[in-house]
Amino acid sequence: MSITGPGSITAANILAVNNMNNQLNTLSEELGSGQMAQTYSGLGSQAGLTLALNAQLSAINGYSSTAATVGTTLSIAQSDLTALGSAGNSVEQSVSDQGAFALNSNGQTTTQQSAESQLDQILSLLNTQVGNNYIFSGSAVNQPSVASTNEILNGNGAQAGLTQVIAERAQADLGANGLGRLVIPPVSGSTVSIGEDVAGSPFGFKLAGVSSSLTGATVTGPSGSPASISVDLGANPNDGDSIQFSLNLPDGTSQTITLQATTASPPGANQFTIGANATATATNLQAALTTAVGNLAQTALPSASAVAAANDFFGSNPPLRVGGSSPFYAATQLVNGTAANTVFWYTGESGSTPARQTATAQVGPSMSIAYGMRANEQAISSLVANVAVLAATTYSASNPNAQASYQALSQKVAGNLSTQSGVQSISDIEADLANAQTTVSDATNLNTQTTTTLSGMLQGIDGVNQDQIGEQILNLQNSLSASLSVTARLAQLSLVNYLAPSSG
Repeated sequence: MSITGPGSITAANILAVNNMNNQLNTLSEELGSGQMAQTYSGLGSQAGLTLALNAQLSAINGYSSTAATVGTTLSIAQSDLTALGSAGNSVEQSVSDQGAFALNSNGQTTTQQSAESQLDQILSLLNTQVGNNYIFSGSAVNQPSVASTNEILNGNGAQAGLTQVIAERAQADLGANGLGRLVIPPVSGSTVSIGEDVAGSPFGFKLAGVSSSLTGATVTGPSGSPASISVDLGANPNDGDSIQFSLNLPDGTSQTITLQATTASPPGANQFTIGANATATATNLQAALTTAVGNLAQTALPSASAVAAANDFFGSNPPLRVGGSSPFYAATQLVNGTAANTVFWYTGESGSTPARQTATAQVGPSMSIAYGMRANEQAISSLVANVAVLAATTYSASNPNAQASYQALSQKVAGNLSTQSGVQSISDIEADLANAQTTVSDATNLNTQTTTTLSGMLQGIDGVNQDQIGEQILNLQNSLSASLSVTARLAQLSLVNYLAPSSG
C-alpha cells in the first residue's frame, strides 16, 4: 500500500509557486519600465492609438531639438550683428570727433589706422561659425563668408585689392587735364563753355545744371552728347551778379560751383573780374571756372572717387573696376573683375534667393522660420565698404589739398554710416532674426505643452500605477513566502510520520 497524498499536494503547491513567481516577474518588469506591456501586441485594441501617439511624440521631440539648435544660432547671430553695429558707430563717431589733421609715415591719420582695426574685427565677425557652419555665407555654410583683411585691402598676387582698385579709379575720374573729365575750352567771343569729355562715361564730374543771374547773359544746357553748358555774356554783368554750375560726383553726391562778378582786381576766391568788355569778362569767367573745377577735382572728387570704387568693389558681384590699361586717365567703362585679377571679398553663396530663405527650419508641426544671412547684404556690405575705404586711402603730407580731401572723405563716410531712410540697416536684419526668435520661443512652449499632453495620454493607455504595483508585489512576495514554507513542510512528510511508535 502506498500513500500519494503528500506528493500530490506538493506538486500543486509547486505549480502555484511558479505562477506567483511569474506574476512577480511581470509586475517587476512593469514597475521598472513604467509600462503595462513590453510589446504593442500586449496592448490589444489600444495598440494602434499608442503607435500614433508615439509617432507624434517623436516628431515633437525632433522639432524641439531643431528649435534648440536654431535658437543657439540666432542668439550668436544677434550678438554678432550688435557688434557689427557698434563697430560702425565707433568709426562714425571717430571721423566726426577727430582732431588735428596729422599723417603718420604711411600717409594715414590715427582715425584711419583705427578703421583698419575695426575692419579686421568686422570681417572676423562675418566669419563666425556655429558648429561647423558659417552663418553669414548664405546656403554655402561650409565656406568662409569673407576673405582676410590683408587680401581685401592689398590684394593677393595677381588679384587686385581695394587699394589698387581705388588708385585706378582715381586716375579715371581725374582725367589727364586734372579737371575731373570736364573740358573747358578757350573763350569764343563772349561765350564760355564747359562739357564732359566722353558721352556715357561713368567717370569724373557730370554736368547737372546751371543757374545764372548774370545780367544780359544767355545760358544753355546741359545738353548734347557729351553734355555741355554754354554761357554767352552778351554784355558785361553787374557787380555782384553770379552764376552756379551744378556737378554730380561719381558716388552720387553733388557739388555746386558759384562764381560771382566783381569789379575788384584781382578778384577774391570764386569771383571773376568784370573786364572792359564782354569778351574780357568771359575770359576772366573762364579762368575762374577752370580754377574752381580744378580745386574740386583735388578735394571733393578724390573722396567721391574712392567711395565709388569701394561701392563697386563691395556692392557688386562680380566686383567692378576700371577697364583698360594703366594709366587710366582716358578710361571710358567699368568692367567685371575676375577671380584671376580681382579679390572677391565675399566668398559665400550669392544666389537669387532672398538671404533669409537660405536657411530655413521647421520648429513645430505648423511653425517654420527663415533665418539665413549673407555678408554681402546691403547693410553689411555698405558697412564694410565705408570702413574699408577709410582704411585703404592714403595722403601725401606735401599735398596742399590733402587735408581738404581727407575731410571730404570723412564726411562722406560718417554720412554713409548713419541710418538712412529707405536703406537696409543692421537693425533691419536684427529685427528679422528677432521675429524668428519669437517664433522659436512660441514653438518651444507649444512643443512642451504638446509633449506633456501626449505623454499623459500614453501613460493612461500603457502606464501603470507604481504604488499599486508595489502593493501587489509585496502581497505576492508574502504569499510566495508562505507557499514556499508550506511546500517545504509537505515535501518532508512520509509514512513514518503516520505510524504509531512501537511499544516495549
